[in-house]
Amino acid sequence: MSECTHDCSSCGANCPSRDQQSLLEKPHAGTNIKKVIAVMSGKGGVGKSMVTALLAVLAQRAGLKTAILDADITGPSIPKAFGIKQNAMGNEEGILPVESKTGIKLMSLNLLLDDETAPVVWRGPVIAGTVKQFWTDVLWGDIDIMYIDMPPGTGDVPLTVFQSVPVNGAVVVTTPQELVGMIVEKAMNMADMMQIPVKGIVENMSYVVCPDCGKHVSVFGDSHADEIAQRFGVPVLGKLPINPKLTAACDAGLIELFEGDWLDDALKNILK
Repeated sequence: MSECTHDCSSCGANCPSRDQQSLLEKPHAGTNIKKVIAVMSGKGGVGKSMVTALLAVLAQRAGLKTAILDADITGPSIPKAFGIKQNAMGNEEGILPVESKTGIKLMSLNLLLDDETAPVVWRGPVIAGTVKQFWTDVLWGDIDIMYIDMPPGTGDVPLTVFQSVPVNGAVVVTTPQELVGMIVEKAMNMADMMQIPVKGIVENMSYVVCPDCGKHVSVFGDSHADEIAQRFGVPVLGKLPINPKLTAACDAGLIELFEGDWLDDALKNILK
């Protein structure tokens, strides 16, 4: 038997992947989530978690009830960016998400561990099952927009998310290097294969602003975001600089206080 490509249009086999809707899991009975956006890339280290946090903060500032599901089980960083140290609690109905200072609802594996530095040495199916439980067993309540901070790559967990959760769209994060651009196209192609519309591209570490003259310096080379976006027919949602203040805000758990207009137009495109 040939390997499944998840492209049912060219396959005659009768398997569960043929009807993707049948694999979708319902959220908790007390949950109503209007829109789900996956923040993804083809590799790690491009800043998906920071972009996820920034987009969530902007949505919350716009008056939307916002949530983040941290699907990066082995490298969860969302709680630290928001300064969350307490564990998530639960009751007989399910798990209660932790709320940030401004009311963003969060769920991450680090909110369930006694030691946030403890390694998660789990097999792929266990990790994928945990992500699914974050969708089905958490009492999210009424949410206007949920962002899913995806793990890097195109393996078990991204596949589980796209097949189990009714994702309305994806934001793809990249950096200027040509090698990263090539790998990011894998994520774009995966989203297309799973019939998830890509809302746009965010380029992180796009440039550095010279503190003396204000010139934008492309330290990682010329940007390829516009070229990739044009090829796939999607907008560039924003280009983030290498900004020490952003890094410091994440490290201090103060991402909700960030100032910057780099993603001001992103939310409009995401909500379309």
